[in-house]
Amino acid sequence: MTGSTVTADAEATIRFLEDARYAAVIAGDVEAFSALAHPDLAYTHSNADVDTLESYREKVRSGFYVYHRIDHPVDRIVVSGDTAVVLGEMHADITAGGTRKTLANRSLAVWVRESDRWLLLAYQPTVLPEPAR
Repeated sequence: MTGSTVTADAEATIRFLEDARYAAVIAGDVEAFSALAHPDLAYTHSNADVDTLESYREKVRSGFYVYHRIDHPVDRIVVSGDTAVVLGEMHADITAGGTRKTLANRSLAVWVRESDRWLLLAYQPTVLPEPAR
């Protein structure tokens, strides 16, 4: 395979995995999400709270985070060796700590390839500014 074919294959795989991880949290499927996550996951929320894989799993499992809808358009995927960075947006309707919220964020996700598997290592959303009136 040529380098561009490998990169295109990796981008397609990452796109698929991004869809799978969002589908898992919408379904509340902690095990499916965990299978996609690196054990050292750093999951930063738009309010600057940071979860580990275990603390995030517990919050989803307990219902602290309930995801009702997530749209996650991807602007660009950059693959460099065994690292992939996903740049895009995340728009969602969630309940967090009992409060219903609508989120509008730019987002960055970092995936790493270990033992021929891509795993989510880090996620960082940033709140989009309110549109000018």
